[in-house]
Amino acid sequence: MTARVIVLAGPSGSGKSRLAERLERAHGWPTLRLDDFYRDGDEPDLPRITEGANAGIVDWDHPGTWHRDDALTALRELCATGATEVPVYSIAESRRTGTHRLDLAGATRFCAEGIFAAEVVEECRRTGMLAAAYCITQHPVVTFWRRLTRDLHEHRKPPLVLLRRGLALARAQRQVVRRAVAVGCRVATGDRAFADLRDPEGDHALAS
Repeated sequence: MTARVIVLAGPSGSGKSRLAERLERAHGWPTLRLDDFYRDGDEPDLPRITEGANAGIVDWDHPGTWHRDDALTALRELCATGATEVPVYSIAESRRTGTHRLDLAGATRFCAEGIFAAEVVEECRRTGMLAAAYCITQHPVVTFWRRLTRDLHEHRKPPLVLLRRGLALARAQRQVVRRAVAVGCRVATGDRAFADLRDPEGDHALAS
């Protein structure tokens, strides 16, 4: 095994991507974007929201909209060989638009971040790939505002859908955190996790 993974889980908009970028600048740890493993929006069996104002549309916060097995395959290849081919996904278009090669360039650590990151923690730990796992959190109001601002700026979905989704996610934030804790993630702000991982080898932050 040439590398191990630092998993960054947590609610959408909590600062996972921002933390991964900081860690890459500080330590040279590349990032695997787990959100790029979403399924295409025209697949017929995608889970859908069943109640509320957004009822009937695809529930993109359900892990059934995500290719967990493909993500785990990429994680295994990165840890074993230091490189893998990963998808490029357009959230605005709800589909894969291409692929690119992710190369760790000799790094012994890399980050994997995304809203479904908690779904890979147990398998990564079981197979010895896990270096550390964090659930990144902020106050729900801060998370809501960051998420809405980002999603509107990136034109991810129609504004009314984003607003309604954001309110629903704010209500569900505690549940997301509980799920991450249940699989062994440490709850922390982005700043706290960055400080914990200040050692370039990350050995003091190894998961149990």
